[in-house]
This record gives sequence, structure tokens and C-alpha cells, in this order.
Amino acid sequence: MVMFTFHGLFYVIAWAREDCLLTKILEWENNDIANLAGVISLMVGFLMWITALYPVRNKSFELFFYIHQLYPIFLIFMALHTSDNFFGIAAGGIFLFMLDRFLRFWQSRKTVDIISATYLPCGTIKFIISKSKNLHYNTLSFVFLKVNEISWLQWHPFSVSSSPRNGESHFSLLIKVCGGWTMKITASIEGPYGHAISYHLMYENLVLVAGGIGISPFLAILSDILHHIKQKKACVSTNVLIIWATKRSNEIALLSTIDLGSLSPTSLCNELNLEIIIHVTGESEPPLEEGEIASKSSAFVYKNGTPIIGSRCDISSLIGHKKWSGLYVILTTIGFVLLESLVNTFYIKPLIIPLGWYSGLIFLTSMAMSVVIFGGIIVGLWHFHARKYSTAHKEDDGLSLCYDNNVELKDGCQEKLANFMTIQYGSRPNFKDILAVVSKCWGYVDVGVPVCGPPSLGSSVAKECRSLNMQRQGHHPIFHYHSHSFEF
Repeated sequence: MVMFTFHGLFYVIAWAREDCLLTKILEWENNDIANLAGVISLMVGFLMWITALYPVRNKSFELFFYIHQLYPIFLIFMALHTSDNFFGIAAGGIFLFMLDRFLRFWQSRKTVDIISATYLPCGTIKFIISKSKNLHYNTLSFVFLKVNEISWLQWHPFSVSSSPRNGESHFSLLIKVCGGWTMKITASIEGPYGHAISYHLMYENLVLVAGGIGISPFLAILSDILHHIKQKKACVSTNVLIIWATKRSNEIALLSTIDLGSLSPTSLCNELNLEIIIHVTGESEPPLEEGEIASKSSAFVYKNGTPIIGSRCDISSLIGHKKWSGLYVILTTIGFVLLESLVNTFYIKPLIIPLGWYSGLIFLTSMAMSVVIFGGIIVGLWHFHARKYSTAHKEDDGLSLCYDNNVELKDGCQEKLANFMTIQYGSRPNFKDILAVVSKCWGYVDVGVPVCGPPSLGSSVAKECRSLNMQRQGHHPIFHYHSHSFEF
């Protein structure tokens, strides 16, 4: 965008020196470059660029988000200004963006109801969301949520806090109630997205660093490891250190969302070297009295003791199927080439259509039509196949309507994990000392260090990992830093 800005600025300076600035800006000739289209594209792109800078984006996210919804104007007028010759340079990326947006649009049209909610004392709600059995995701996946009552445009990312092995027909999210946006229940969902493979399974040794609600994806990792242990399956990760910095001690209740089932602390110790270090930064000492669990008199539909809210509406499975995704991309690309060839053969050449801004418009229109027509056919067949699959595998839910006057927190899991926890009040984690101890104790191994939290937390951990790797000796571990963040 810097190059585009200087490109436009130099032309403006040259036109001003020739005393024809206004005439050149408004110039729009059929056989030549459309200057006005370039000016409009440059102005919109400049606004998008300025609002994307971190200081502006951090303080005024709403402004950043809504300004970026002007991207169709930017693309259309850029195509009109550059014609198909120059627009073709960026056409590949723009075409893939169109494919993604079209697929996400159709997936997000379906409204999904949160089917179960558990209220935790820290103001965080655990939502269980129904999904199709043919919708697959990985441990570190995330989804985008949109609440139509608040905005038709705002999509907010949330980490999936459950392991894909916890159930084929549902997954869970941990959402901290920070404002009006997270107070709603009914939402549209896009995803799940994330890594093609669960990279935590690559490491026998893990150091998971979280800040606040950033513990969510690591609860999914821990649940995945515990599931392997409960099922007597081979588990790659044998040493797991969790470092969690949180402001309030009541947020420790998030650990109760992990399903240990019948797994005892003894059997857990035999299979996994687990240590959880929690730093409560906002309190200097343990609270004298524990707060009461939030409760609410509500009528819920229950399934196996789990409250069900609203109707059961699964997430669309238009994301994550490799065969259908590949067919979608291939057929749409072939359709675009076919449309462009037909337009050139039967329209532009016979009628001797002058090239210039008009050719850019035709090129962009062919891209859009190929996505809608050919991509729409694949999406329709994909959707039909998914519905047929869901109907064939649909089971009797066995739901019964009950009335509950008090939703209580089941803290058995937290009690079991207490044997592995160390809680420090009024201090922040010293990553230099912690990683130095890990370096001495674990020896020459590969250590995965995923981090989820504020940017400052990730910077501190990355700095220490880089420092230890540069100074390491032959018997010390190699730290592999991974950032798990939704920072735009």
C-alpha cells in the first residue's frame, strides 16, 4: 500500500505542476486508463491502510472493522483503473479470497443455537454447540461467531476448548462475558479453522503459556492428552508444563471444564508428568471466602444431565472436507477460464470492444460469476450430501424437559488437578527462570512452547526461547515457539 500511495502522490504532484490537476483526476477515457477510478481506489485503500495500523486498530476496532467492509469498492475500482493486464497480477489472490468469502457466506447463513451453557464463577460461560458428525476439527481450531441482534458484520474469534475426541456431535467454547456482545446466545458460526494438523502432537514435551482466557485452547490440548490416557492409547506428549497468568483467582474454575471422568490422580501421574503453575497477578493473597456460583432459575431441556437451550441446529459442514473443498476450487477455476475464453471469443473480438477500463470490469465480472455459478453448484451438492449424511446418522436425542432452580459447578476435576497445581499470588511468571529450570531438568529434547495471550506475553516468551536456543549447549533442549493468537 505504501507503493500505491507514492504512485498516486507522484502523479498528483506532476499534474499540479502542469496546472491540470482537476482535469486529470476526473479523466475517464475508454481506450486509456481511468484516472478517476484509480483515485477512488487509492482513497479507499488508504483509509483501510490507516485504520489497520496497530494504534488505530487497537483503540478503535469498530472503525477498523467497518472501514474494511469497503474492500469491494477498492477491488472494483482497482480493476477499472488497471485493466485486465495489470489486474491479472493480483488476480490469483483475489480469486482465492472470493472463493473463501463465498463459502463462508453460505456456511454462516445458518443460525446455530447454543445447546448447553454452564456458568462459572469467574464470569465465563462454557457453551456446548451441536455439530454434524462429518464436520471435523483439530485441537487448536477456532471459530468465528456473529450475533445478528448486535451486528450483521462483526465476527469474533473464539478458541475451541474441547478435544475432537470428546464427542462427534458437539464441541465447546469458553466465552468470557466482557460486554454486550457476549451476552447473547443465538449466533451464526464460521469454521472451524486452524492448523491442518494438531502440532502439539509433534512434541513429547510441552510448555503451554496462557494469559487470562487464553487458557481455552490449552484446555483442549490437555483434554486431548487425557483422552488418549483414558482410552489406553499411545500419547506423544509425556511432559506438560502449563504456565497460566490470570488476574483473579476465581478464573481457576476454568480448569473444572476438563473432563477427567474416572481417571484418578495416581493413574494420571503414571502416564503423564503434568505441572500447572498459576500466577494470580491481581491478588496478593488467597481470598478468605470463595464466591458463590452464579445461578439462575431457568427451564432447560436436559440430555444426560446437561441443560439444553433452544432447538438443536447443527453447524453447517461446508468447511473442512478436503475432497469437496478441492472439487470446489478446481471446478470454479475451470469455470473462470471457460467464461473468460467465451467472453473473449464471442464478445470482445467479434464486436472489437476497446480494451482499457472495460476489460478490467469484464475480467472481475468473470471471476465473480464463476464463483457464483460453478462454485454455487458444488456448494449445493455439498450441502445436499451433508444433509443426507446427517439424516442417515441422526440418533434419538432422548431429550426431556426439566426445571432446574440452581446450576451448580462440578468441581471434582479441579480437586483432582489440585495435586498438580502451584498457585502464586501477586507475581508474574519469570520466564527466564522457568525455562532455565526446564532446560536443566528435561535435557536434550525438542520442547513445544505454544503461547496464547496478550502480545506482550508472546513477545516475552519468544525472547526467552530465542535467547536459550542461542546459548544452548549440547545437553539442553531446543525450544520451538508457537503463537496462537487472533490479533489482526
